[in-house]
Amino acid sequence: MSRVLNGATWGQVSVALLILAFLLVFLVWPVATVVWVAFTEKGSGLFTFANFIDFFKTDLFIRSFWNSLYVSAMAVAGASILAMPLAYFTSRFAFRGTGLIQILGFLPLIMPPFVGAVALQLFFGRNGTVNLLLDDWFGFKLGFMEGLNGIIFVQSIHYFPFILINLSAALRNVDRSMEEAAQNLGSHGFRLFRRIVFPLALPGYVAGASLVFVKVFDDLATPLLLNVKDMLAPQAYLRVTSIGIADPMGYVISVVLIVASVASMWVSSLATRNIDYATTQRGGGGIAKRKLRPWEMALVYVVLTLIILLVLAPHFGLLLLSFATIWSFSPLPDGYTVAHYVRVFGESSIYIKNTLLYASLAGIIDIVIGTAISYLVLRTKLFGARGLDLLATAALAIPGVVLGIGYLRAFYGIPLWDGTPLASLWVVIVLALAIRRLPYALRACYAALQQISASLEEAAENLGATKASTVRRIVVPLMTGGLVAGFITSFATAAVELSATLMLVQANQDAPLAYGLYVFMQSAAGRGPGAALGVIAVVIVALSTVASQYVIERERRTKAGSTPNE
Repeated sequence: MSRVLNGATWGQVSVALLILAFLLVFLVWPVATVVWVAFTEKGSGLFTFANFIDFFKTDLFIRSFWNSLYVSAMAVAGASILAMPLAYFTSRFAFRGTGLIQILGFLPLIMPPFVGAVALQLFFGRNGTVNLLLDDWFGFKLGFMEGLNGIIFVQSIHYFPFILINLSAALRNVDRSMEEAAQNLGSHGFRLFRRIVFPLALPGYVAGASLVFVKVFDDLATPLLLNVKDMLAPQAYLRVTSIGIADPMGYVISVVLIVASVASMWVSSLATRNIDYATTQRGGGGIAKRKLRPWEMALVYVVLTLIILLVLAPHFGLLLLSFATIWSFSPLPDGYTVAHYVRVFGESSIYIKNTLLYASLAGIIDIVIGTAISYLVLRTKLFGARGLDLLATAALAIPGVVLGIGYLRAFYGIPLWDGTPLASLWVVIVLALAIRRLPYALRACYAALQQISASLEEAAENLGATKASTVRRIVVPLMTGGLVAGFITSFATAAVELSATLMLVQANQDAPLAYGLYVFMQSAAGRGPGAALGVIAVVIVALSTVASQYVIERERRTKAGSTPNE
């Protein structure tokens, strides 16, 4: 008989302690190190606010802070302009192609934003397709991609699916009978959307908008690739890489990034607090979507087609560039070749191999830890289990560049048996990816376990099965769909992670695909092979996403088929 402590076995306590140790070593300690150095006087090691005073006295850092804030806010506005029509029309009206439009609207997320920046420069840059045609036809050019405008443009297109996904879900749950009641009282068109529909769907919009803000605020590679360095994340990276890990200012900027991320999440929660968004019925109240009149349908198709073409422009540009011989000062490439793909598979296949290895290991770590935390929270009365859940989820608020700096500071001074720093091992990259993506896998595992009745485990234990045997033979098999979805989500997002890995790659043979992409994209000569590598990255993430959706749908059909008729 297992000994029991507060309703939990010693085995469960041991698992909880192992997870806690993992999170303390690879999440809390690196972040705490960053915070500690930021508040420590260089040389003496005494606590001080002097580093922050220097930060607020330096024009470059203040300008970088306001630029980051401005870019993030404007990217939310731009993403909202793109997402709202797609979400509203596809969820409230009946016309052909709504499902396809939703799928196409999700595609920007499967491309790293800095890769999309290169592709968008080819179409919208100073000498890109659009400006060349504008100059030829009308004699002027527009600064789509210049300075901060370019970052806002790229980030709006890349991250708008966060708003689209959350707002669409919220709109589908708004009771359409309330909409009809407003229409009967004379409210129509934009006024109906502004006064009735959108306020009821506000929680979904705020959830998506806060994600966009945080993602843009801590993005590192896109500003660097567009040669914009007066933003916080690039400044943190440049201070550490150019001056060294002993320079406190990089850590001060990292603390500011953490505070900004946490503050944005807090503000988003305040925006919907103490307001009742509930409706009497979910899923639209059973009322069918409204059919559009012919002229309305034509207008909707025009608007949605223009949006889809814009958000897919990075994919078209990347694909063309990957086959282009030369694409410069011309609307389209001068010729086409497969040489870039031959070079990538010949010389740079190590990037692909490393990515498959690193992302797979990170995904396995995440589903193991995610399953364990979910079980401790939902199936035991272990004190502190909920705290493990919150601690693991807190990784969402830690920017990738901050985690990378923390890993350098925490592990670089620990020598291995041959004298090389611990931080130089490729395993550290895997651990950073696992920590960064743990919240995604955890939520998938948690949702999967919530759908399994505890009575099945109780029945197995009543027949003599141990806790461990029950988990291994009953719980885990029933969670298969959620586990696979969690693994694929972690794998797909880790495969294109750059902010943390850019800090940790010490040797080219240890570099993952995203790092190789960034290196290629630094020069005009490397952008063809870089585009080929980018297409491969998009294919990997796309296949992972499709596989995830297939597993989820198959699991749903299996459960629906096994449910007895009432």
